[in-house]
Amino acid sequence: MSSAEELYEVSLVVNGVPRSATVPARRLLSDFLRHDLELTGTHVGCEHGVCGACTVLVDGRPIRSCLQFAVTVDGAEVTTVEGCTRPDGELGHVQQAFRDCHGLQCGFCTPGFVTTITAYLDENPAPTAEQAREAIAGNLCRCTGYQNIVASVLRAAELRAGEASR
Repeated sequence: MSSAEELYEVSLVVNGVPRSATVPARRLLSDFLRHDLELTGTHVGCEHGVCGACTVLVDGRPIRSCLQFAVTVDGAEVTTVEGCTRPDGELGHVQQAFRDCHGLQCGFCTPGFVTTITAYLDENPAPTAEQAREAIAGNLCRCTGYQNIVASVLRAAELRAGEASR
């Protein structure tokens, strides 16, 4: 009797690029991205889905990649923090806003905030400060008081609106 674990081919479009790897059924999406695809921008914090550091977009919706098996998203489109840049490789609106507003300190939680805010602004392109606070409530940061992160949400909305009006 073989004790070898059965492997599955997982194919995704990650940040616009088709990617695949053969993995065990129990491989978490966060580990698949970080270890199998070598996209280390997605951070793993609590490993319980509480902190939000591992948030990625699956078919445009934010999910906690530490709670999702890679095999369950086979065929999906995944966007990590690396994919939140502009097409020319420059910082995306949310990333630029974090830079402009000093929205990060240690940066560990930032990838989860960037992906969460990116998806949120697709649904609500002109949030109030209170709406921005509510949008980021599921992501934890131990370094900031969230004021600069809220400012970053509002700044990202401004940057997107400015580009859309061109």
